[in-house]
Amino acid sequence: MTIKALFWDIGGVLLTNGWDREQRADVIARYGLDATDFTERHKLAVPELELGRMTLDEYLSQVVFCKPREFSREDFRASMEAESQPKEEVLALARELGGRHRMYSLNNEGHDLNEYRIRTFALHDFLLGFFTSCYLGVMKPNPAIYRLGLHLAQVSPAEAVMIDDRIQNVEAARSVGMQAVQYINAAQLRDELATLGVH
Repeated sequence: MTIKALFWDIGGVLLTNGWDREQRADVIARYGLDATDFTERHKLAVPELELGRMTLDEYLSQVVFCKPREFSREDFRASMEAESQPKEEVLALARELGGRHRMYSLNNEGHDLNEYRIRTFALHDFLLGFFTSCYLGVMKPNPAIYRLGLHLAQVSPAEAVMIDDRIQNVEAARSVGMQAVQYINAAQLRDELATLGVH
């Protein structure tokens, strides 16, 4: 069957992760925060953030600014945002494919960081829609988010490819009948997509 739509994970594929373990560790160290306390607070708050039920300011109030700090909320937020970096080779491939295929994001992220990353890296130039956990109220690897993405894009599972760096998310996409590629590097991704007829 002809592939009609590509679904891209953003963090770990098109860009570096937004606020994953490595990014948090970097910012925690820079601001001299208690890593254990931060991690415990983050664990409780992050699902609400990524499901769109908590703003980034509310998250920061619970996780960082639960006590007086010598740095500002604005500075901390800017440091979070600065952790996002482009994966240039993959972005170039995505822009190339965007002229020939319908493409969407399908990712887990909180509203504020998601909006920042879309705007900063001009992801709307080649992605037609953003099927993000904060908008849909469900997170990968729940099969429901893949079914929602397919319904919103109006494609059958066999006509769609999910591109993700995490094997659990690849497996979940396959469980609903989608084609799926685990991203390792840009050359490998290009080759695997070509085998699916995506050039």
